[in-house]
Amino acid sequence: MQRRIPAVIMRGGTSKAVFFKESHLPSDPGIRDKVILAAFGSPDPYRRQVDGLGGAVSTTSKVAIISVSSDPAYDVVYLFGQVSIDRPLVDYKGNCGNISSAVGPFAVDEGLVPVTEPVTKVRIYQKNTNKLIIAEVPVHNGIFNEEGDFSIPGVPGTGSKIALRFVDPGGSVTGALFPTGNLRDTVTLAGKKFEVTIIDASNPCVFVKAKSLGLTGAEKEEIENSRELKDLIEAIRANAAVRLGLTSTPEEATVSCQAVPKIGIVSEPIPYTTWANTLVDPESVHLCARMMSMGTLHASFPVSGSISLAAAARIQGTVVNDCLKRNLPEEDILIGHPGGIMPVGVSIDVTPGSPRVTEAVIYRTARRLMEGYVFVPEKFFHAG
Repeated sequence: MQRRIPAVIMRGGTSKAVFFKESHLPSDPGIRDKVILAAFGSPDPYRRQVDGLGGAVSTTSKVAIISVSSDPAYDVVYLFGQVSIDRPLVDYKGNCGNISSAVGPFAVDEGLVPVTEPVTKVRIYQKNTNKLIIAEVPVHNGIFNEEGDFSIPGVPGTGSKIALRFVDPGGSVTGALFPTGNLRDTVTLAGKKFEVTIIDASNPCVFVKAKSLGLTGAEKEEIENSRELKDLIEAIRANAAVRLGLTSTPEEATVSCQAVPKIGIVSEPIPYTTWANTLVDPESVHLCARMMSMGTLHASFPVSGSISLAAAARIQGTVVNDCLKRNLPEEDILIGHPGGIMPVGVSIDVTPGSPRVTEAVIYRTARRLMEGYVFVPEKFFHAG
């Protein structure tokens, strides 16, 4: 026997997630996660998620759990989960900025918020990070209007422009913008030292210079196809997870803390080609960056990672700031990534000794892809 659960599949930015209303899932967190894993077809040792809704890559193995907020300061509550493909784990330690862009449209279409046209502002309580996100959602005839001429690298076609305002995103998981107390730290592995910056703005991230890994910053396939290089990058990330107090050992970080901290590779602007074979002129970006997602190279760049990167770029003394070759403008910072160019707006209070990110602004598109029911075998609804 199977039970059916109402569900919606939505694309948010360059990611895709299954959206559930909290009231439609079991209230017990352990049983809830068993149900979610079964719905996605996880864990799958073949890494295909063929027996569920998961897409077999980290950017399409995500869950969003939504409820109406009881706090009048917010409209909805949004809990994000990164669903492991090959392990029995739903990781709630951080947020996904791309999926955040679909929360407002979901809330509008589900009738969870009062609607105003042409734009409805949805105040989202991001439960993983205890932060406010304000989504500015295009609306027509009372529902989310996905049509528009705005495009983002990594997504074919165009859509309406959704503004996401991350309010005071610093210390989202760790409680501090620089959780180690340092603008840069040193990770030593097998006698070799790597300078990194560990920063938490929307999500904890660790950034390392491409040249310290023997890279130029233009690589894509070279990263994804090198087991040795990916193991080194993961070792740096896992070491940072221990320093953040997220796990006790690097080995534990690799197994049970896959989603955070994220790790990015940064370099000065250099020419490179995107996945679509488009040449990126170094004069068109302020930084080049690559980011790993659950052990694989992200095809574009995570929203939450871009906020941490842009914040670090504006703060002297970080390894990211070292990579700048010209002064940053007051407006958007332009990040060159494997999918193209990503503009990120970050406002910082640069009080000496205690910089603070006051707001970050990102623009995304989103689309409702499917609505209906997901079927989950009865056995997953019971403890044990």
